[in-house]
Amino acid sequence: MFRKFNRKAAIAIGAVLLLTAAGAYAYWTGGGSGTGSAATGTTVGITVTQTTTPTGLYPGGPPAALAGKFNNTNAGPVYVNDVNATISSVTGPNIDASNPCTADDYQLNGFPVSVDAQVPAGTAQGNWSGASIQLLNTGTNQDGCKGATVNLAYTSN
Repeated sequence: MFRKFNRKAAIAIGAVLLLTAAGAYAYWTGGGSGTGSAATGTTVGITVTQTTTPTGLYPGGPPAALAGKFNNTNAGPVYVNDVNATISSVTGPNIDASNPCTADDYQLNGFPVSVDAQVPAGTAQGNWSGASIQLLNTGTNQDGCKGATVNLAYTSN
């Protein structure tokens, strides 16, 4: 008799488990809707820095190399295509009306410089090089350019 009870009990328990398992796979469907959004950040311009300091330029002399890095204050990297430069001014102790020295006395070579790279966030990041500056021989008195400082303005994109 004990065997019959075990068999009946086992069949009953199995049936309950089977029904419970089948119920676990049942579900209700329902419709719904909603909205959401995401925002992108912005960047601030990076600063192009010059790491070389050409000195000793003289009329008709060889070009002096210009190279530099970037200061990127953004939270992440910024892609830089190229660097360009212009002569913003020339200042010096010998420049006067009878001894001028202007941007026309100098020549920038190799600009724009191709960078085509991601510049990581931080100070003195990445590199640019391949450009130069020289003092041209204009065939006129260039005494105004003695001891002059050529101020360069850099841009990047």
